[in-house]
Amino acid sequence: MLRSLLLYTALVIGANTAAAGQIDFDAAHAGGLPQLTEGNGEPASDLPFLDRDGNEQRLADYRGQVLLVNFWATWCAPCREEMPSLDRLQAEMGGEDFQVLTIATGRNPLPSIDKFLAEQEIENLPVLLDARQQFARSMGVMGLPVTVLIDREGNEAARLIGDADWFGDAARQVISDLTAP
Repeated sequence: MLRSLLLYTALVIGANTAAAGQIDFDAAHAGGLPQLTEGNGEPASDLPFLDRDGNEQRLADYRGQVLLVNFWATWCAPCREEMPSLDRLQAEMGGEDFQVLTIATGRNPLPSIDKFLAEQEIENLPVLLDARQQFARSMGVMGLPVTVLIDREGNEAARLIGDADWFGDAARQVISDLTAP
């Protein structure tokens, strides 16, 4: 009896450990993220993008964290629509384990970005730029918005083309799945 109990406990712990860091795509689709697809599992691009002061940053700078990398533009209506939910997601879940990186790709002058963020009361998201779209192209971004989830090791875990409610239950569960120990 004790042997069976120990075996059962080991199986449960093993099963839970194997599921840590894995996205339940069926649940995500049913919960409101039908466009979420499994990532290619490959290392994400290491090309630089810029912060608002012109300093280079790379995804490798965030190694060890789960990242939600959102490519957007001020002129993109669906991008503008999803930005408040990204801001709420960063406010609630952002920290040492997880970050939302919003990267304005293409022609997006800083005054236009600042005006939009102020109008929408976006307070928790970084201003990151990819004016020449080199980083976006290296990440396979062909239209906007596109969101790429990066695991702690720097690999593409999932991708969503189009806008989404990133503060909805399904999205927060996906982030919880990825950040699970």
